[in-house]
Amino acid sequence: MDYYYVQPFVAGDFGKNTVLDNRVHPPIVHKLHYEIDVWIGDVLIRSFPCYLVTKEAERELLEIGVSGITFADVEVTASELFHRLQPSTKLPSFVWMKIQGRPGHDDFGMAPNHELVVSERALEVFERLGNESAGIRLFDEPEED
Repeated sequence: MDYYYVQPFVAGDFGKNTVLDNRVHPPIVHKLHYEIDVWIGDVLIRSFPCYLVTKEAERELLEIGVSGITFADVEVTASELFHRLQPSTKLPSFVWMKIQGRPGHDDFGMAPNHELVVSERALEVFERLGNESAGIRLFDEPEED
């Protein structure tokens, strides 16, 4: 199976209710509040080191039994900029996708350079549901056993 680096669209940033420890790199996020500035329809978005997916994407990923992730609640709000730029856009429900797998082995993993690595079958879910803005390139490291 092929694996890919995926760089999702950055739709916003940490909101004021985020709790994190930034004394380490990457920072450890204990509670995530994501404030969206612009949403262009992608089902996978990020703000380093966190990834969010729509509830629809979560459901489909769970249906195919992906490995290397868990899901958690996230507080998502729309910024003043979002309300100015996209006043008629209704945001979907999002969940926090926590990456715990090994790149090139599990469906989701983090490469040593802190980039997201996704299996071909997981990437197909994102592409089918809408992930137009993500940067995608082949993960060229050998599989780990």
